[in-house]
Amino acid sequence: MQYRTLGRTGIKVSPYALGTLMFATQMGNTDADSARIIHKALDAGINLIDTADAYADSEEVVGRALRGRRDTVVLATKFGLPVGTDPNQRGASRRWITMAVENSLRRLQTDHIDIYQLQRPDPDTDIEETLSALTDLVRSGKIRVFGTSMLPASNLVEAHWVAERRGLERIRTEQPPYSILNRGIEREVLPVAQQYGMGILAWGPLGQGMLTGRVRRGQDTDVIRARFNNAFSNERRLEAVEQLVPLAAEAGLSMTHLAMAFAIAHPGITSALLGARTMAHLDDLLAGLETNLSDDILDRIDEIVPPGTDAGALDQAYVPPALAKTQLRRRPSTERAAA
Repeated sequence: MQYRTLGRTGIKVSPYALGTLMFATQMGNTDADSARIIHKALDAGINLIDTADAYADSEEVVGRALRGRRDTVVLATKFGLPVGTDPNQRGASRRWITMAVENSLRRLQTDHIDIYQLQRPDPDTDIEETLSALTDLVRSGKIRVFGTSMLPASNLVEAHWVAERRGLERIRTEQPPYSILNRGIEREVLPVAQQYGMGILAWGPLGQGMLTGRVRRGQDTDVIRARFNNAFSNERRLEAVEQLVPLAAEAGLSMTHLAMAFAIAHPGITSALLGARTMAHLDDLLAGLETNLSDDILDRIDEIVPPGTDAGALDQAYVPPALAKTQLRRRPSTERAAA
């Protein structure tokens, strides 16, 4: 395993990380099943495990599986998404952060979290409030570093400026979506992260399953579509897959190996998250760990999905309030009428 440095933190992590959303018991695995997969990943050299408080009981499952092995694991978790009906059980306020971290520490059965990440931007909370609370957690030893997920480049820049001006700890990692089908972060997020020495943990390297080769044009994807809305019926994404399948065959690779090798080929990407739910999934992904793509293959991929672009929309993509809320784009009707 060729380990990489997580930004400028000095922490060494594997190029593949294990995501644990699928280990929540509601997904169908038993504790024993999940523990075997986690232990197999650790034995293979993967040392970064990523979870979140919003992943049902995933943190508890991970905590139980890591008994006796915690010290060799770079453990990452996330906060910010709603975890209850209380409107304050979400977001990035100091009030919630100080509660959420204690809950995660208890569920994970550990006294510290290596990477604590804000799972989605919180436009209702001042960034200084968030950085101040997280800085206190670093200085108290409850977390080692903190990061974000899906934070736009402009917000990353703002956060670094605020940290510098106020003497606060900086955001050290970002966890954005990245795959052959979703390359939008190459335009601004990755250059900004590289400029500030941030580590990047890419999620969705298999394009929500579209890059496994199991979803093709003309197939009945009703079950999958019900789960992932329109991603699997987007014509631009389907067309890209149809072009990638023969390219992978020509290179002598499976689609999953092509997709994972692409995700970690960019110099700005530190690790790509594996979403293996079964041992067979994990074995397949681990078999491609040493796959390197030639310049010719990467050039061909660039022709199919140009750098810095997305092939269709990603269902789980973050939509800024200015785009999500109509009222933020229009003056009140009374003002428009007066004008």
